[in-house]
Amino acid sequence: MTNTSTPVWSDLLIGQLAFYWDTHLRPRLDGLTDEEYFWEPVAGCWSVRPDAAGNYRLDLGQDGDPAPVTTVAWRMMHIAVGCFVTRSSTFFGDGTVDADADMFDPRHEPADLPHTAADAVTFLDDSYRAWHGHVSGLGDAGLSLPLGPKGAYFSAEPMAALIAHLNREVMHHGGEIGLLRDLFRATGATRRTDRLATAAI
Repeated sequence: MTNTSTPVWSDLLIGQLAFYWDTHLRPRLDGLTDEEYFWEPVAGCWSVRPDAAGNYRLDLGQDGDPAPVTTVAWRMMHIAVGCFVTRSSTFFGDGTVDADADMFDPRHEPADLPHTAADAVTFLDDSYRAWHGHVSGLGDAGLSLPLGPKGAYFSAEPMAALIAHLNREVMHHGGEIGLLRDLFRATGATRRTDRLATAAI
């Protein structure tokens, strides 16, 4: 039997992330504790930490080779802010950020990130729902439109390309979050300062 129906590409693209979120990532966040959220399995991890003013921010810098290990906190906030919040603000914003701000402009980022695991899960939930709501109504025509100046050096790329990229980012970091939770449980870690054993060289 031959399927002669025409795929609805917008449904497939938006549905890919929705299925991953509902079936894989979001259930893996249930029961997340503060100790697990901030767990640094090795020294030198990137995480989410208070700055001099007490506002929680993502550790950032040169990735290096190899790149630093990042905590559950860092990965969750990278998804929430780097994938959802900044892009929602850029392309579907309420006008509170100046119109000249492209999708890499730090003016789209919150001044303070969640201080606890529970608040972080809520923040990620809200950021995902907002992004999903925005892109679900685009349809094939909207997905084909170029990003324009707000896309910076990706200005000629269509919205569909940005969504596909963000889907990959969420699934990539979501898998890492799941693995870190598995390691925290399997190694008997209970505190954010518990370290994984390192092999002697």
